[in-house]
Amino acid sequence: MGAEEKTGAQIAAIGCFFLPTLVTHSLRYLHSASSGIPGFPGFVTVVLVDGQPFSYYDSNIRRELPRQSWMVQTEDPDFWERRTQSSFVNEQVFKRKVAMIKPRFNLTGGVHVVQLLYGCEWDEETGDIKGQWQFGHNGEDILALDLKTNTWMESTTVASFSNKNEDWVIQMNNYLSQGCPDQLKKYVSHGRSTLMRTESPSVSLLQKNFLSPVRCHATGFYPNRAVMFWRKDGNEIHAGVEKGEILPNNDGTFQMSVDLKLLSDTPEKEGYECVFQFSGVNESIITKLEESNIRTNGRKKLKVLKVELCICVALFYFFLKHMKNIFYFILSTNNNNILDLSAHFQTLKVLTMCPLFIHSSFILGDGNY
Repeated sequence: MGAEEKTGAQIAAIGCFFLPTLVTHSLRYLHSASSGIPGFPGFVTVVLVDGQPFSYYDSNIRRELPRQSWMVQTEDPDFWERRTQSSFVNEQVFKRKVAMIKPRFNLTGGVHVVQLLYGCEWDEETGDIKGQWQFGHNGEDILALDLKTNTWMESTTVASFSNKNEDWVIQMNNYLSQGCPDQLKKYVSHGRSTLMRTESPSVSLLQKNFLSPVRCHATGFYPNRAVMFWRKDGNEIHAGVEKGEILPNNDGTFQMSVDLKLLSDTPEKEGYECVFQFSGVNESIITKLEESNIRTNGRKKLKVLKVELCICVALFYFFLKHMKNIFYFILSTNNNNILDLSAHFQTLKVLTMCPLFIHSSFILGDGNY
């Protein structure tokens, strides 16, 4: 093991580790209006600081609620009342805009989700500011604002949708380049101990059964700037590898996974490793692909299969041994005693089911790791 590589067990013992200071911060607002989803609020606002939920509002509760303890401690009592009023106004405005575009997009029936995402990024080291403003429907970007040229970028499906209001564009650009970064710097200052923390992941190798891909799963890490990949003999591999997205956990940390599809049931596993790295960090968390490291129910299935196969072989042997007796009874019995053969035919019935029983054990799993 190189000086810059540590196993999962070693990293777990270290805890929070070796991540350099995060220099790029972000503040993003997400407004979402939906229809056709039973029990889901018609309007939701989520504010994110460095990818962490900062506050939450929806049309059912009609209150802006903090999602970070440091915000409760640092802001004045009137702050959340002002945030509630602002989000209520945003709800009404956003709903009116959605009502205006419904005829244009023929949004009738079914599930529809219209989203607006805007915010800014601030590089604490260089001072660079980047703004963002995007409008979408059902996951497709249909309108964006180019803050460098103060012009709209539209998809072909909504040509000439925007009203080209130059004053509004200038105001939004000013907010995203000045007001938004000022707010972001304030929030980072208040929540630095939380936002700048690092938490190392717990890494596991999972496999449903011996025919399934091996999944390398990392969970509980923060921040979300991380990569994970498979390598063999020190070289990253791509064939047979499927990477998943980084997903949030309910405790503010993140999880991700990457699958490795092996070519046979008993491949040569030597040299395969799963590698987790935080972005900008040289050290890695290495998990070797070894049988002892894989959590699976596949081996249990194989043991059960062997037992089932032995039982069927025994039944087959029993059937052959007693076949002459069965035919003797068939030839010698009369119709009144034909039911005496039921026990022998039951043996034959079980025997004919054995191949199907064995095949089912090979291909069926319970779906759990």
